[in-house]
Amino acid sequence: MTLRMGLSRTMVKLFFLGLGIFPLAAQSDAALEARIDAIMAKMELVDKVGEMTQLTIDMVSVGEPYRVAEPHRIDMEKLRRVLVEYRVGSILNVGGHAYTREHWHEVIRAIQDVATKEKPTGIPVLYGIDAIHGANYTMGATLFPQQIGLAATWNPGLAYEMGRITAYETRSCGIPWTFSPVLDNGRNPLWPRFWETFGEDVYLAAEMGEAITRGYQGNAISDPHRVAACLKHFMGYGIPLSGKDRTPAYIPDRLLREVVMPPFQRAMEAGAATVMICSGEINGIPVHADKRILTDILRGEMGFQGVAVSDWEDIRYLYTRHRVAADYKEAIKLSINAGVDMSMVPTDLEFPRLLRELVEEGQVPMARIDEAVRRILRLKLQLGLFENAYPPQGEDPLFASEGHATASRMAAAESITLLKNEKSLLPLAKTSRLLVTGPTANSLNYLNGGWTGTWQGDDSKYNTPGKQTVLDALRAAAGAEQITYVPGATISSLLDVKAAVAAAAGADVIVACLGEATYTEKPGDIDDLDLPLAQQELVKALAATGKPLVLVLAQGRPRIIREIEPLAGAIVMTYLPGNEGAAALSDILYGEVNPSGKLPFTYPRYSNDLVTYDHKAAESFSRDFSFNAFNPQYPFGFGLSYTRFGYESLNLSSDTLRADGVLLVSITVTNGGEADGMEVVQLYTTDEVASVSPSVRRLRAFEKVFIGAGDSAEVIFELRPSDLAFVGQDNRWVTEPGWFAISIGGEKARFYYKGK
Repeated sequence: MTLRMGLSRTMVKLFFLGLGIFPLAAQSDAALEARIDAIMAKMELVDKVGEMTQLTIDMVSVGEPYRVAEPHRIDMEKLRRVLVEYRVGSILNVGGHAYTREHWHEVIRAIQDVATKEKPTGIPVLYGIDAIHGANYTMGATLFPQQIGLAATWNPGLAYEMGRITAYETRSCGIPWTFSPVLDNGRNPLWPRFWETFGEDVYLAAEMGEAITRGYQGNAISDPHRVAACLKHFMGYGIPLSGKDRTPAYIPDRLLREVVMPPFQRAMEAGAATVMICSGEINGIPVHADKRILTDILRGEMGFQGVAVSDWEDIRYLYTRHRVAADYKEAIKLSINAGVDMSMVPTDLEFPRLLRELVEEGQVPMARIDEAVRRILRLKLQLGLFENAYPPQGEDPLFASEGHATASRMAAAESITLLKNEKSLLPLAKTSRLLVTGPTANSLNYLNGGWTGTWQGDDSKYNTPGKQTVLDALRAAAGAEQITYVPGATISSLLDVKAAVAAAAGADVIVACLGEATYTEKPGDIDDLDLPLAQQELVKALAATGKPLVLVLAQGRPRIIREIEPLAGAIVMTYLPGNEGAAALSDILYGEVNPSGKLPFTYPRYSNDLVTYDHKAAESFSRDFSFNAFNPQYPFGFGLSYTRFGYESLNLSSDTLRADGVLLVSITVTNGGEADGMEVVQLYTTDEVASVSPSVRRLRAFEKVFIGAGDSAEVIFELRPSDLAFVGQDNRWVTEPGWFAISIGGEKARFYYKGK
């Protein structure tokens, strides 16, 4: 059995160094600042507030916002009003659905023609788009796994590649700015944007977030094949108390600093050019009106110097939803004074008019306006828009190329996680007769999820022709004659269960494809995590036939499968694997690829038992007074292989670590099976005693390694005191003297941190 291997974590670090890719300079050079001075000297207040305004493309299209006429066309009269009269500096979004690359070129050319030739300042427009798993609003583009699946690869090299390829294909449309990556913490699986995150762990999210940011931006965002990244949603959006989208979070300062901030900090240090502000509120204060977060922390503590843009209509929501402002004008004052540089308005022209009034009345200082405009102009200059604001002239031959599709397939293959495999049911023989059934078996939409062609990703008209569903891929791999298909159920209702049961009589193995419909944001709110009852009933009926049963879970969050898990011989988690996901799944099921994905979250057993792996010891205390209360369906970092990996010889370079020292940790990993494979070697530490109750364990390092059948590999990690730090009682980072335990693959060791 052979295995296709992606870039390892070590390889990608060397790759960055070889390209000279380092964080962008914190301070722009004098020449750049002089250009900004010269531009601003010619700007009036109307120009400045216009630069701080971002409108949806609906506002310059034929039709009305949310009801754009088809086929899509720019309304030149509206465009001139927006750009010439109101001097708007940024446009975003897509009018309802994906466009061809040729139409994107027409749109961007029309916008930049008016901006650079008719707008009094001649300042080009900054266009932004949600290209979050590829250029997903461009027809035919390469689509990757969604972020939660990318996290399951535990391979930052693949995150870098997704960023690089997405940047190439987005910039080839003439769009230089993507609203990605999501660096919110995926710690509440009810949250409908859970699948947009890198999972529940702060360290894994930081590693993946840094890599994808570098992939987007490269060494310079002026590169015609790179884009400006936008870290979102700063911050706390992913931990709503209720689990519902855009509902309040209650986050102690210690948790904010130790868990929420670090992924953003790492990506900022990697040079991230922009951030998008959280739509929610923390401890009763909407983030987009919180000067402490947006100025004191973001600018002062974290040192971020790029552009801060609001999310969709969030400034208006300060008075219509959050009710911390009496009207729109007061909401604008609160938000701009707090530190928002650009308002994603996105469907009115009141914002620039009211902001101008606020400045003229002295309620918003001119210095705050100039600060925001300087940041926006600096970004436009760094992107090279003043030199060339137009789409590329050439063909960009790598757009949707075979090489890009191969990279997506590799990412999908490394993400797919084998959760159960009793009696080595998998891999399947291609001579096996399969019954394929279930609601996600014959849908490309369910493999891609939201933000695919349309906002909710639910319109098959915008799927890429020729891309396979699971059914297509299995038929292509084994022959149509080996595969019988009966739908069995939709996502939420039963269809032809009797027909599925009857078809099982002629099958050697049943492959039941389960999961979720497409969704994102508010439409994805749910009231419990249970897999819809209809799908569970389908599985129970199929299991009663006595035929071996494989469950394939295509879902963006872990839906509860407690009652049907015992009925399956094998369970495979695909997450939302993208356009190449079905082919990758076929490779896994038929043994062409050895699965190597690991869960980037804790898979819960019960809907009301949502505890993360890095919980406190008190959360493990059980009703029987043992410490066995933590009992998920599958633990964080879990994933099986078609081979056996053994761990031995865990060695520390010393039993003591000093404040200025480094502890080398080595482990030998052996592939004791008959198949080559990749293993994610995970290093966890436990602080045995601390002044703030410690987590039972924390991920501190990992390495994905390829090991041939019968071979061994030594993996060496470096631990420094900063890797053991936590936020103490005074809300400052500290590493306290004391004993620490290390665990890797079941092997354990202890050392003592002495401090100074």
